[in-house]
Amino acid sequence: MRRYLNINLLLIAFPAALIARVARWDDLLVFALSALAIVPLAGLIGSSTEVIAERTGPQIGGLLNATLGNAAELIITIFALRQGLIELVRASIIGSILGNLLLVTGASMLFGGLRHGTQKFDRRSASVNATLMVLAFITLAIPSFFDPAVIGEIKTAASTQRETFFSVGIAVVMLVLYVLSIIFSLRNPATVPLVEGEMGSAAKHTVSAQALRNAVLMLIGATIAIVFMSETLVGTVEHVVSTLGLSEFFVGIILIPIIGNVAEHVVAIQVALKDRMDLSLTISIGSSLQIALFVAPVLVFLSLLFPQPLLLIFNRYELIALAAASAVGMLVSQDGESNWLEGVELLAVYLMIGLAFYVIPNAVR
Repeated sequence: MRRYLNINLLLIAFPAALIARVARWDDLLVFALSALAIVPLAGLIGSSTEVIAERTGPQIGGLLNATLGNAAELIITIFALRQGLIELVRASIIGSILGNLLLVTGASMLFGGLRHGTQKFDRRSASVNATLMVLAFITLAIPSFFDPAVIGEIKTAASTQRETFFSVGIAVVMLVLYVLSIIFSLRNPATVPLVEGEMGSAAKHTVSAQALRNAVLMLIGATIAIVFMSETLVGTVEHVVSTLGLSEFFVGIILIPIIGNVAEHVVAIQVALKDRMDLSLTISIGSSLQIALFVAPVLVFLSLLFPQPLLLIFNRYELIALAAASAVGMLVSQDGESNWLEGVELLAVYLMIGLAFYVIPNAVR
């Protein structure tokens, strides 16, 4: 847990955000304090999950770690769904994938390459991940491409039902694919495309009952705190968007994914600095796959509980960005080696995409 020590200093933002919310301070300040508070809380979820993973074993523990690693962002997007911020949710799905594929992988390759030169990783595992990533892009793109034909010339109640049925059907397929990927990885530990986390390598020592109990309590407490902070953050998004002149695209593509996953991002970079690129890529790319194949369909099902369902229909700009990220990610993983220049290239693509979404007006769809 020591790696989270500095991040935990930001926990002071949690009571500050609660005070700011109750006192009805400026929404921009409330948003900033909530975002800062979520960072260490997400880190606490990750560190407590690792302790639990040591007791459950490397593979089940890795699955638990990878799943709960996205808990913060999942909670944020659930509150966004409740608020009817559908565009923000869709953008955050794409943004999480882009952030992991380009920002985290790029930063890991850059810093790892500067310290160790050329770094090697398993080509077979990277190939499995790359193939799944392209497949994930296809599953997210199909509803978008076919949507005009599903709606027809005039949108009616019947065509809206067809749209919802189509997205739910795609979500079912994605979840089945995710479950089968987990089964495959558990039976073939050498490939571990989805379930490997920081604890995916062999657990090295036994956790005491007291440590396990403390980890469970920390996990529960951090999750509850994130629920409060996520509700506070989402409640101020519209004010922040109008005040700063940002679009929901930019907030969802860039800000929300970074806020929700920064602790996990730091871990991936630290692992790369230790010359463990296999594990670093597993964390970053595995998280992207989980967002696409697990979080996105879960959000589709949860949205059925709210007035406005979430449809897996993305605009062409989001799909172009996702296609570019998937292609670049596949290219850099082909040779089983990475260096600092490849990291710079990934970061450059991420910055260009971020700049593009920064200048796109909110009305574009």
